[in-house]
Amino acid sequence: MTNAQPSPLKGVGVLVTRPRAQAAELIKAIQGKGGNAIYFPVIEIVPRDTTEVAAAAAALPNPDIAVFVSRNAVAHGLSHAAGAAKAAVGPATAAAIRSAGQTVEIDPGQGYDSENLLEEPAFRDVAGRQVLIIRGGNGQEGRGRELLADTLRQRGALISYLPVYERGLPVISPELLVEVETAWRDGRINAITVMSVETLNNLSTLLPEWCAQQLENVPLVTPAARVIKEALDRYPASSPILTSGPQTADMVDAIIAIQQHTGQTPD
Repeated sequence: MTNAQPSPLKGVGVLVTRPRAQAAELIKAIQGKGGNAIYFPVIEIVPRDTTEVAAAAAALPNPDIAVFVSRNAVAHGLSHAAGAAKAAVGPATAAAIRSAGQTVEIDPGQGYDSENLLEEPAFRDVAGRQVLIIRGGNGQEGRGRELLADTLRQRGALISYLPVYERGLPVISPELLVEVETAWRDGRINAITVMSVETLNNLSTLLPEWCAQQLENVPLVTPAARVIKEALDRYPASSPILTSGPQTADMVDAIIAIQQHTGQTPD
């Protein structure tokens, strides 16, 4: 009797584009299903100087509610939310707060975006309350974050921001560019994970020119409806796939479903 694990992704190559700190779990899960994960980071997370962040936090009003927009926000900004009720945009962010030994007071029962967070009872009556949004610092948090702040202002909240990291384009080595293009030309890239519109923008910028021209021919797997719209606007012939959520299992299940739907396993 053998205890071999099922390999529904055997022979399937997946381009993983997440920042380094978030990529390992997805890569391991893809490989655990028999797939080949090719790591191609398109976003670099750079923590801001801790002294500068501390000074900025000290100059802000004491928050009643601290909203963390990502796991990176938790990693670099949790210490500046003492005494505030903590809110998380998405389950991964909530899990990061809990892993640090803190309580998440505002956590959407379902969904993983600003729209769902705004439906929480704690955000319905916020008139006069100080809300601190802990996020990245270069204006690339996306329209969902602006929706969050704008809606809370309309409800009477007083909004402050604390940027604790920067998001930028990583430097891709020539060797990795060659590896990716070779795999792509050989038919060994069969899906691409795209977590946000920023990911899609950076991906098209960083890929070798030939690969960028082929983006509409490889399924883009994403948890974000905004990515689906953007992908179809840019690549009308493409077939982006919307996952049921942003968690690793959601992404892997969607990639498996692609292979089952096509009925093909790459050689």
